[in-house]
Amino acid sequence: MAVLELIFSVTSFRRATGSVYRAKNPGTHSKEGHSRTREALRNKITWICASFLLCYVGVEVSLGGWLVTFMLKIRHGEPFASGLVVTGFWLGLTFGRVILGFVTGKIGEKLAITGYLLICMGLELCFWLIPNFYSSAVFAGWLGFFSGPLFPAAIVVATKLLPRRLHVSAIGFAAAFGGGGAALLPFAVGAIAQAKGVQVLQPIALALFVAILALWCTLPGGFRKRGLEKVQREMEEEEIRRGEDDTA
Repeated sequence: MAVLELIFSVTSFRRATGSVYRAKNPGTHSKEGHSRTREALRNKITWICASFLLCYVGVEVSLGGWLVTFMLKIRHGEPFASGLVVTGFWLGLTFGRVILGFVTGKIGEKLAITGYLLICMGLELCFWLIPNFYSSAVFAGWLGFFSGPLFPAAIVVATKLLPRRLHVSAIGFAAAFGGGGAALLPFAVGAIAQAKGVQVLQPIALALFVAILALWCTLPGGFRKRGLEKVQREMEEEEIRRGEDDTA
């Protein structure tokens, strides 16, 4: 799979060089030729998206990594069946990212992701409070399904709420910062589980989903279907006015 990914990536993006990007996006670097990273880090949208991805990646990897232990020790499942639960979680996430991607754009990212997060919180509560192996397996699969679109939706929203010149710097930083959640939060869950037991996984996951929802609600644009597009148009108009003032 890695070899296929390398072949297709090189073939698809062989002409997407840095010089081509700079030619199409002349504002990516400042007049002095420096990167826009500092400007991106001063933008609150960058930090909201970065924190969102930190919590999301953390809860995704924590659930994927500790579900087997939880199903073995708390739900008293067989090793093979417990492994299948994790497989169902990751398959659900894959299908959700593909299928719900078509739905999210039609509903509007802000409203759709809010709905998905509320469903995830409900599923997490059911997973936690219903002590049945088979029910937990079903809830895990659906939890993966509805959490799947969160990462790509955050990237799409960042492109709509940030100026074009900040896209590479801001999204690159947010993705890297969010990737730290894959190391930090599973480690924290493991440290707490060692002291209190692996049953702490579910309340921690629920708390992270609540934090993700709170961060998502702080993004501008409201919950109207075209709210983000309205903010994007206003931002572009402001950029044009600012450019005209600089020229004058």
